[in-house]
Amino acid sequence: MKSPQPEADLFASVAHLQTLWDGISAFIRTHVSPDTFQRWFSSIDVADADDRAVSLRVPNSIHRIWIESNYLPVLNSAVAAVIGAARKIEFTIQDESADSTAEAVPARGPIAAPRGQPAVAEPASARGNASASGLNPRFTFESFVVGQNTEFAHAASLAVAHRPAVAHNPLFMFGGVGLGKTHLMQAIGHQVVAEKPNKKVLYVTCEQFTNDYINALAQGDALNKFRRRYRAVDVLLLDDVQFLGGKEKTQEEFFHTFNELINSQKQIVLSCDRPPAEIGGLEQRLVSRFEWGMTAEIVKPDMETRLAILRRKAGALSVTVPDHALQFLANRVRANIRRLEGALMRVATHLSLSGGELTVDRLETLLRDILLEEAKRIVSIEEIQRSVADQYDLRVSDMTSKRRPANIAFPRQIAMFLAREMTKASLNEIGDAFGGRDHGTVLHAHKLVTKRLIEDAALRSKVAALRGALER
Repeated sequence: MKSPQPEADLFASVAHLQTLWDGISAFIRTHVSPDTFQRWFSSIDVADADDRAVSLRVPNSIHRIWIESNYLPVLNSAVAAVIGAARKIEFTIQDESADSTAEAVPARGPIAAPRGQPAVAEPASARGNASASGLNPRFTFESFVVGQNTEFAHAASLAVAHRPAVAHNPLFMFGGVGLGKTHLMQAIGHQVVAEKPNKKVLYVTCEQFTNDYINALAQGDALNKFRRRYRAVDVLLLDDVQFLGGKEKTQEEFFHTFNELINSQKQIVLSCDRPPAEIGGLEQRLVSRFEWGMTAEIVKPDMETRLAILRRKAGALSVTVPDHALQFLANRVRANIRRLEGALMRVATHLSLSGGELTVDRLETLLRDILLEEAKRIVSIEEIQRSVADQYDLRVSDMTSKRRPANIAFPRQIAMFLAREMTKASLNEIGDAFGGRDHGTVLHAHKLVTKRLIEDAALRSKVAALRGALER
């Protein structure tokens, strides 16, 4: 690797830009395989560099996204080693006519801003605010595909974005992994920043909030600074609040933060993988506050929505994916949007690098691990009821009857617990399957069995055996 050169010389001419890339690429060669370097880095050069950022010219969006996702730490280290100081990494696309993201795009990483460009037209001050707010520029309302599964949550999010602290406060969105909760949360933030640049928006994960609080406690004199950061915002977007469960001191701190923001007429938006009442280890006073405003559930997208998402994402990648391949993905990858986008990215990368016909056999080979995950056995509530009844020597009809002796009631609660854990059915759907019981009964059963499992090793073994048999 070439020795670091004086910073002023590096940025003086095109020749020095080439010298800069020679040094960076030499560093990268020592940290990746020859095949990886040839495939992803051999066609790159330095488009521009100054004391703030290094802009790399890449062939297309596929290269940019793949490098950001897999090799950005190596790239950051290479730039820092050659220049002697950290720089923001930006990308430009070589073929501007073929790619709508041809202007410089900041990269993600420890010394970089989020990648992508805001889809909404924003003043420079708004873009700066969005970056400081922890928002990913890709997650806007314009880039969100609305389907039947997200109509209500999308409408509620728009209402909050246009009228923060007026429409729904707090807004609590819940649903499974990878269904769009984070996208909608951040879209709210972008819209507020675009319409009201003076508003202070902050997006954080629950893990980040917890770590910030722990660090503030450890430093002793940093607690006031922590509180100013979280209580002086106009819009707080807190992701994955299920991780508050069991963290008593963090819950106490967030309880006071929540009250301070609400009393100051500031907007709070929360996301979770389950309804507030189902968050284990969450204090009741927080449960009640989470339920104060609007609660919106996001479920899995239907076939039409999955196909619309794929077409939108393929267009954004500037790669032509045959319609039969998009149909294949929409039919076979159903679990969540994140997995669907991952499958599309793999297909688009194959097309970008290799080309060739995308036959069904080829698609199945490319996506083998994803399709295996999708094919995992789906368990029905009826199967769960039969298995539990057999285990406890009961009739299947006992699972739905109104009889409540202990030898029936507790096995029935175990069946409800397993239905909640192993199926995608809602609380109401599970209650209906157990003789028309209400969602509160199902929720009580889940909490009771969860508690008993912690205390009773024999029960844990029995329930684990039931789960294993059902999964097989």
